[in-house]
Amino acid sequence: MNKHQKHITYILSGLFFIKQTVSVAQDTIQKDTTNIAVHYFKEGIKKRYSGSDFNYNINDTGGVNLLQELLEKFFSWLGNLFGIDIDFIDYKTLEYIVYGLLALGALYLIIKFLLAAPMNAVFKTEEKTMDAFSYIEENIQQVDFDNLIKSALDETNYRLATRYLYLKSLKSLTNKNIIDWHYDKTNSDYLNEISDDGIKQLFKRISYIYDYVWYGEFSIDETAFNKNQADFLTLNKRING
Repeated sequence: MNKHQKHITYILSGLFFIKQTVSVAQDTIQKDTTNIAVHYFKEGIKKRYSGSDFNYNINDTGGVNLLQELLEKFFSWLGNLFGIDIDFIDYKTLEYIVYGLLALGALYLIIKFLLAAPMNAVFKTEEKTMDAFSYIEENIQQVDFDNLIKSALDETNYRLATRYLYLKSLKSLTNKNIIDWHYDKTNSDYLNEISDDGIKQLFKRISYIYDYVWYGEFSIDETAFNKNQADFLTLNKRING
């Protein structure tokens, strides 16, 4: 066999090997016979996925709002003014601080507006009331207690009316020279000055009522006041009788 015949033999052998390999591969590959189900988009899909949550064309600048931008410009201007580089500031944190200060300022103004005027009015009213009480206690001879008692009863202020009843009794005792009245004396001082045992016992009774109602700050109704008033009237009758 010459040289050319050998070459032809090699080529034919190679072609035969390739054919056999392809044939074997074709025999091993299995065809997929599964039915494919085609799904289509439901109607109205654009409406279902509309809104800002599905808008991917938003130009996000990093969340810098107007206040942060103003703060950044301010500190940039400040840095240029003094020739320093201010690049260490957290503008987001600084924004919260500004909001906090504004909230505190607003809260202060609200409290000042709502409470300042009413509290001043209360203090002024209490001051005037205390001045009036001081004048009455220091000048019982010039005071018309019947008028004050009537005014207190018209306002259903039975506690104040009880106070006026007591001061009226002191005035009556003074007018009859039974006691030597002075505004800074105590009930015990007056008891020691009363020589009549009957008047002393009645005065002790009204002093107890007065201390209980006025200094004890117990609220009383009309029924309790009328009952207490009977003791004051009994004392005044005994003084003037």
